[in-house]
Amino acid sequence: MANTPQAKKRIRRNDRRAEINGNRVSRIRTFIKKVESALESGDKAAATAALAAAQPELARGVAKGVLHKNTAGRKFSRLNKRLQALA
Repeated sequence: MANTPQAKKRIRRNDRRAEINGNRVSRIRTFIKKVESALESGDKAAATAALAAAQPELARGVAKGVLHKNTAGRKFSRLNKRLQALA
């Protein structure tokens, strides 16, 4: 149990940051799922548009610190590879 005022404040801040970061990760996952569903349906135009929308979200996740740079690059690369194979 936190005893000092600073430790109590850190607990409050950590809870708030965890909520915000969870929302960010959830938003990124949603964008990725949109790309994957478009790829599975075989709609190249929709998949291209969804990938173009997902790329800045991945980059924003890296900038905000909720995703590692290599993780975002790997996800984008694999989605792009699947999109190219669709042609």
